[in-house]
Amino acid sequence: MGLLEKLTKKKDALEEAVRERSEEYNSLIRVYMQAVMAANLGITDLRMLPDMLVFKRKLKIATQGRLGVAEKAYIRNLMMKEYGMKELFFNEIDSSAKKFCKKQNDIPNYFYAFQGLSQDLFMAVGTKMQYKLRLPSIFKGLIRSMIKKTIHEVLTKDVWKAADVRQACVNVRMYQQKLHLSEDWMFEYVYPVLMIAKGSKAK
Repeated sequence: MGLLEKLTKKKDALEEAVRERSEEYNSLIRVYMQAVMAANLGITDLRMLPDMLVFKRKLKIATQGRLGVAEKAYIRNLMMKEYGMKELFFNEIDSSAKKFCKKQNDIPNYFYAFQGLSQDLFMAVGTKMQYKLRLPSIFKGLIRSMIKKTIHEVLTKDVWKAADVRQACVNVRMYQQKLHLSEDWMFEYVYPVLMIAKGSKAK
């Protein structure tokens, strides 16, 4: 096997590992949100919560009183350990879902809004930072501060050179109002994903 082929295979393996970790991270967040909704709305039919259904069966998590309670606790502990997530991250999801989802029919609209927020937020942050994200992971403190500054600009800056970035920022602010998620929450959400992409732990 030639050197180029070895390097290509190594790169492909790294990209696959990053993709899997990113999917796992986002899957855990979806399950947590579904667990919150199950607990808040008294949902008993797991078919309404497909991500939590798979998660619960795979890990054999026993229901504790109301569906969603045990799953919330499990994921909260897991993500705090693996990704360094703070209580604020989970508390704001709890509050957001409670305010948005007054009935079960509100659930699809919540996830639609969250998907929109996620896509536009990462687009704006990724475009704004670009080369800054190439800094070595040893400068983690500097990377954290730059991400925080960028998210603040996404939520407050009105003049952008690129029209697509400007529109993404407008969309993020619209979704923020709908979902009641703070600037600090957005940093807690974005930072682990960007560190996963760099092949580094978020803590």
